[in-house]
Amino acid sequence: MMEKHSKIYVAGHLGMVGSALVRALRAQGYDNLLLRTRQELNLCRQSDVENFFLQEKPDYVFLCAAKVGGILGNATQPADFLYDNMTMEMNVLHSAWKSGVKKLLFLGSSCIYPRLAPQPIAEDALLTGALEPTNEAYALAKISGLKYCEYLNKQYKTNFISVMPTNLYGKNDNYHPEHSHVLPALIRRFHQAKVNGESQVTCWGTGTPLREFLYVDDLADACIFLMNTYNGTQPVNVGTGKEITVRALAHLVAKTVGYTGAVQWDESKPDGTPRKLLNVSKLKNLGWQYKTELEQGIALAYEDFLTNAVRTER
Repeated sequence: MMEKHSKIYVAGHLGMVGSALVRALRAQGYDNLLLRTRQELNLCRQSDVENFFLQEKPDYVFLCAAKVGGILGNATQPADFLYDNMTMEMNVLHSAWKSGVKKLLFLGSSCIYPRLAPQPIAEDALLTGALEPTNEAYALAKISGLKYCEYLNKQYKTNFISVMPTNLYGKNDNYHPEHSHVLPALIRRFHQAKVNGESQVTCWGTGTPLREFLYVDDLADACIFLMNTYNGTQPVNVGTGKEITVRALAHLVAKTVGYTGAVQWDESKPDGTPRKLLNVSKLKNLGWQYKTELEQGIALAYEDFLTNAVRTER
């Protein structure tokens, strides 16, 4: 287990997951955190990463840094998503091994699983079928990262674990109109419609795909739990085990935001994966379960949007 004074490096600490981890670690009494902005440490530069690990010698690493985005971003920038994510992952993982890090947690994504995997998706579904085309580049990068962890464990006896979260949302999310994921995109869209007095909002796709959502602070708690309790090469799914249609999600977000107009659907736009529910029995059997229900989490996310995103844009 991590000691309270262990030197812990959180890569990507300004992102949604990384910032949630920092909050959770500090709340649990961990007081020796290594944090670097991209300006201070560019993870795409191998020599810089190697020097950082050799100089700082962290005991534990949470690898949360990533280039992320929604369907539009993944579809229009596949080369960037593949290169940036693979470069960051390989640099950090390789340097962590070379510098003798005690344990590392690699954060993956549920998009690593086949598009038509049996539901709910168990960890052993990896590499059993074709990926979802709209985020294939990101998925390939994440698969490479978790496989590199597996191979380092096998060849060099490292203790690198991989965590595969479902769709995330919450404090410090990305609400960019073109590059955000579905839930923060809906929050922004319905908020704008309410403020502007729009009579209807048009959403992408058919609204029929099923999605699972996890509040980011719950993920942070799960990551610390797994860092302290789990040692294994196979990835661990993290989610709620519950799903909702995108159509129902849109109406829930509209209700939370206070938008009372009509909701229309542009079926010429892509839906993405038809269904993506994780099998979380492995994590549940280890002794962890989520705390934040979706309606409560969306209310917290909207509060964060109003406090941070809206204020910052003024």
